[in-house]
Amino acid sequence: MTADAQAAFASYKDEALVAIAAASSEDALETVRVEFLGKKRGRLRDLQALLGKAEADERPMLGKAFNEVRVEVQTAFEARQAALARPQVAAAAVDVTLPGPRPVIGRRHPITRTMDDFKDIVGRMGFSVATGPELEDDHHNFVALNIPPVHPARDPLDNFYLATASVGSGDQAVLMRSQTSTVQIRVMEQTAPPVRIVSLGRCYRPDTIDATHHCMFHQMEGLAVDTDITMADLKTVLKHFATAFLGDDVSVRFRPSFFPFTEPSVEVDVLWRDRWLELGGAGMVDPNVLRQVGYDPDEVTGFAFGLGIERFSMMRYQVTDIRRFFENDYRFLSQF
Repeated sequence: MTADAQAAFASYKDEALVAIAAASSEDALETVRVEFLGKKRGRLRDLQALLGKAEADERPMLGKAFNEVRVEVQTAFEARQAALARPQVAAAAVDVTLPGPRPVIGRRHPITRTMDDFKDIVGRMGFSVATGPELEDDHHNFVALNIPPVHPARDPLDNFYLATASVGSGDQAVLMRSQTSTVQIRVMEQTAPPVRIVSLGRCYRPDTIDATHHCMFHQMEGLAVDTDITMADLKTVLKHFATAFLGDDVSVRFRPSFFPFTEPSVEVDVLWRDRWLELGGAGMVDPNVLRQVGYDPDEVTGFAFGLGIERFSMMRYQVTDIRRFFENDYRFLSQF
């Protein structure tokens, strides 16, 4: 039975892919869909019937093969559907020698430019780039970062909670990540020291939108863990980073602060337009965070920092209102 079913799956896939590729119109493609992907009738239902006839010990393997074939055919169908939906313009219909207005050339968004510059600067310092999901669970967004259940950072007024889902061994709250610090946890869970990474991406908090705050913003999270990391290393990295991006004459200051995931902690400020502007928080990784990911705080130490990318963009490009970055106004974007 297994060999017959697998042969039927292979025949179905080959014939379906050929028919999809040959469909030259949306009507022709719809005919192919009905034949190969129709839910009420068609060849897909015939394949499902084979699964019902299989022995119990064969069904897991055949079910997996069936799903792989179905997904491959469905993906090919959707790609062909998208291609047929695009307007077709004959090359001969466009005469590039005719006079007229020049085409408008797009520009890279200043936030994108800033993130690329950040990657270049920290890359020269030996940091590699890591990524993580924007939809996070309670463990990575709070628990592993040493944020207790009663901490105000967990308040629903300060987070975009979406649902409760089964994660790992139990149910957890699911939310849009409020910080890129979640990425450092995911990296350390999978990587033995030494670690030297940055993560750049979007974060979400229901802040009141004004000239310097937004409910969606970008951060660069930095993390270094090794046997001899000190606060002096952290301050050196941040000072070099600020001068590389903003210029040698930039003034940087560090203020004592508190974050659950670093100890000691500091706020990082830069003097801009005759006032100090907060760029982010930093500090030495708290031993409890190291223990959460299986590191021995008696063997390794580390520092972490989180910097607001919009704040740096505002200073570099002389933008006075963060809302300008998200208005999608071409007159503004065309300046960069």
